[in-house]
Amino acid sequence: MIHLKILLASPNFHQPRGNTVTVQRIANSLEKLAIDTEIISTTEKEWTTLPPADLVHGFHAYHFYKFMKKLDQKPGPYMVTITGTDLNHDLFDEKKRKDVFASLRGAEAIHVFDHKAKSIIINELPEIEDKIFTIAQGNSDFSEEIPPVEKEADTFLFVLPAGIRKVKNVPAAIDMMQKLHDKFPRVRLWLVGPIIEAEEGKTVQELVRQYDWVQYLGQVPHSTMGSIYQRADVVLNTSHSEGQPSSLIEAMGYSLPVLVSNNPGNQSIVTHQKTGFVYNNPNEFLDYGEQIINNNEMIQRIGQQAKQYIIKHHSNTNEANAFVKIYKNIIE
Repeated sequence: MIHLKILLASPNFHQPRGNTVTVQRIANSLEKLAIDTEIISTTEKEWTTLPPADLVHGFHAYHFYKFMKKLDQKPGPYMVTITGTDLNHDLFDEKKRKDVFASLRGAEAIHVFDHKAKSIIINELPEIEDKIFTIAQGNSDFSEEIPPVEKEADTFLFVLPAGIRKVKNVPAAIDMMQKLHDKFPRVRLWLVGPIIEAEEGKTVQELVRQYDWVQYLGQVPHSTMGSIYQRADVVLNTSHSEGQPSSLIEAMGYSLPVLVSNNPGNQSIVTHQKTGFVYNNPNEFLDYGEQIINNNEMIQRIGQQAKQYIIKHHSNTNEANAFVKIYKNIIE
């Protein structure tokens, strides 16, 4: 049995973003399989040499390539996980596309979350098809914690977990929720996540100040998210684009109905009217929001189906075992 040390390299690791949640969860699962791990942030410190490791596992193809270019000595074998922005934006950005290609061509293995992501990459770079592996994200484990605020009595709570940046489309979520609140005054909305883009943060905070039924909880430790899901009635994702949002996997693991925008990342987890609701426009958002508020029996059924789907398809153990198999194949 070979003893492995894996270096996990993630952008913005010290901010509570989706990548951070994913990388920390993978590290925890690998440690349970007796794999040594170390996590470094590729965007918050100038590295010239890397800590020793058998293999480097980079997250976000574009950021990881920019990071490697600054090193005095390039890492030995490395693999890359495509996380979302690199797939949906950087791959098609004329200024970044070359670097994404170089990152993927140099990798021994490329990990994507779902088959749709795999087909997008093959379409752009067919020669790397044999190096691409599909592994669905695992689910996070939460301990019992106290939430940052308590839910008001006799209210119906929607929760939107998202770092505040344009791609997350938070102002549109507040506008759509305003119409739902006009019809159902007991509706409340919690926004949870750090401000990542200052201008968007200002826009969102100005909107929040206008409405007493919206609360911006700001950046919370990821460990408290379980307590927030326990109090939520619905979890939202209104993003223009996504990789594979861990917040939806977590919420569905709590048997919660989810109401999500129609993008490939959300669709990789949510099947409309089976494991959640997928909307295409504000009118559909309002229609499905109303159904969720009014039909308790349907919501319980969808919540249970969502939970069963997560148990079957998003197991931490399966995720970690799949990574170990790839790591060993590369190193051996």
